[in-house]
Amino acid sequence: MTQPAVSDNSLETGQLLSAVGSQVRALRKERGLTLEQLSDASGLSTGIISQIERGKANPAFTSLVQLAHGLGIPVGRLFNVEVQSSPVVRKDERRRLDNHGGLPDDGAAFHLLTPDLNGALEVTWVETQPGNDTSATPFQHNGEEFGLVLSGIKDVYLDGTRYRLHPGDSIRYASTIPHWYVNAGDEVCTAVWVITPPTW
Repeated sequence: MTQPAVSDNSLETGQLLSAVGSQVRALRKERGLTLEQLSDASGLSTGIISQIERGKANPAFTSLVQLAHGLGIPVGRLFNVEVQSSPVVRKDERRRLDNHGGLPDDGAAFHLLTPDLNGALEVTWVETQPGNDTSATPFQHNGEEFGLVLSGIKDVYLDGTRYRLHPGDSIRYASTIPHWYVNAGDEVCTAVWVITPPTW
């Protein structure tokens, strides 16, 4: 006896529900909310939210609107997901990220090297133009970072102390330390940056 074939559509739906659930969980954690707090803010039960986050529920659109309201985001952001079937990210398929933290475009370009932002770490390909300087808006958040400069020069400031990195140099530090970056060279600086947990 042959088993009934599983349709591609049902597989795609399951992957989409899982991706949306992961997005909800990532956004909730990014905001430091517990299930109970998001439940209070959205009006949905903790059980429903947990099922959505685990991709085990097919929520009504009204439930997603309530979730978005509780997270303080447009509902469309919940669908800003890519269903990934491969752990590989090809060079010509890297996802361009918006400028970090919603800062004005300062010529820096960020590309995601991991398939998504749902894992334990975020890896980005960073290119900064000469003169790029983020000292006006120092970063400070939970987690840990690692950076490796591939070309150019990058000054990393940790609570005001400068560490100049040349090609091949790397650095690791706690993200709780106020930190900012300057491209003090005369060429584009290319680097790979690893952050855990993801902050984008």
